[in-house]
Amino acid sequence: MEILKLKIRADGEGKVILQVPQDLANQELEIAVIYQPAFPTPATQTPEELGWPPGFFEQTAGCLADEPLVRYDQGEYEVREELD
Repeated sequence: MEILKLKIRADGEGKVILQVPQDLANQELEIAVIYQPAFPTPATQTPEELGWPPGFFEQTAGCLADEPLVRYDQGEYEVREELD
């Protein structure tokens, strides 16, 4: 079994003409077709479809605009006994 990877364009009717290499002429072949668009269009999902509560981004966007974020002192790191 060999894999032959081709990039071809389907015509307006959705037809594709497959030409195999000359050394495969006059042979019985079993062909499996797996297709993938060359430039897949991303499926856009709403935030609700992605699991977010309705209105989440509208309610929370910019909610910290007037309050600057402060990172307080993290303290000293605990020194632990080394493992053998």
